[in-house]
Amino acid sequence: MVPPDGKLEHDFEDESLAGPMDVPIKSIGLNGIQHDSISAIERTDCIMKTNFWRSLKIILFTAKINILVPFGPLAVLISYTTHDKGLVFLFSLLGIIPLAERLGFTTEQLVFFTGATAGGLLNATFGNATELIISVHALQSGMIRVVQQSLLGSILSNMLLVLGCAFFCGGIVFMNKDQVFDKANAIVNSGLLLMAVMGLLFPAVLHYTHTEVHYGKSEIALSRFSSCIMLVAYACYIAFQLKSSNDSYDPINEEGCENGGILEDEEGEAPEISKWEAIIWLAILTIWISVLSDYLVDAIEGASIAWNIPISFISVILLPIVGNAAEHASAIMFAMKDKLDISLGVAIGSSTQISMFGIPFCVVVGWIMGQPMDLNFQLFETATLFITVLVVAFMLQEGTSNYFKGLMLILCYLIVSASFFVHVDPSPANEGKKEP
Repeated sequence: MVPPDGKLEHDFEDESLAGPMDVPIKSIGLNGIQHDSISAIERTDCIMKTNFWRSLKIILFTAKINILVPFGPLAVLISYTTHDKGLVFLFSLLGIIPLAERLGFTTEQLVFFTGATAGGLLNATFGNATELIISVHALQSGMIRVVQQSLLGSILSNMLLVLGCAFFCGGIVFMNKDQVFDKANAIVNSGLLLMAVMGLLFPAVLHYTHTEVHYGKSEIALSRFSSCIMLVAYACYIAFQLKSSNDSYDPINEEGCENGGILEDEEGEAPEISKWEAIIWLAILTIWISVLSDYLVDAIEGASIAWNIPISFISVILLPIVGNAAEHASAIMFAMKDKLDISLGVAIGSSTQISMFGIPFCVVVGWIMGQPMDLNFQLFETATLFITVLVVAFMLQEGTSNYFKGLMLILCYLIVSASFFVHVDPSPANEGKKEP
């Protein structure tokens, strides 16, 4: 019977307004006594544990390339049990590949919670984290030429191989049309790359023309000054991008629709892990990459001797291919979805970041460490970079792409690879004992 004053009805309405965390769940035990079944804290812990195992499964077991993950610990084990530098280098190289790819995956998950501009910046930043970590470890060992050549190789790999594969795969999928991209943004990036070439060219010319005011000091002083200018220019570029660029899509939290509690973007794609899970995994992967990079750098010279391969080829070709695994996969994936602006943001944006931030950053870090890292990349490397920037700038000037342009860029990269395979560095890999 319901009381005439409707009090029971109001009691039900009040209970329905209470949240699930506010109302304790009751259960009847074997002895017939009523107990609280699960407290709010216990349910929270259960959810956290479930989310942890779910994210662990997604990160470690969903990608087929993760079959290479055991090579990382194996490289550490071999370094302590044998003196085979070739195997240590090879296993470290193989172990870093899936880590770099997973680093790119977690970064892509963060893109769901940011705009396109911030997402492109995140992709470029963490996509280049592997190269920067390897470079810092090489600087600590005094291997300045390895640092210079690996950073140069990262730029060449992104501009020719990564962008070429993106253009080629996108052109194959969309065979009947030319894909288009933002030409104005591509021109800005080309200008920054030419500025980076200028920064690398003058110290090399100063060195080879023997026109230094103070021999052995003017070159490195110019490099440090130019590096500071390049860092300022890159910071201004980032501020310009964040303020003036219109996002091609909005953050998923603003524009995404909710379907059964899962956030989705306009194409029905949803993040597989949460924002904080992605941030935590970014930290874990970065630390493990740093550990393997130490073993990788330590084994470079031994691997060069064991395999009879020039150190310049290892530094310019092999190391960047591993470091750019994340950008490579991301750029191709977005190009095949006809999102060419994001592909360019990953490939050209990554090259811009390495040239305008990565290289000057290493010069400043070397300055702090007492290592004479400079912008004199030798004439062969500087000329290769200059020609590459010109070729890519001509490819981008029309604002369109197709599979043939991609094929041309890939073939250009093969020529560059062959050139460094027969190139002997005039200075040792650990050269750099000039007075700062």
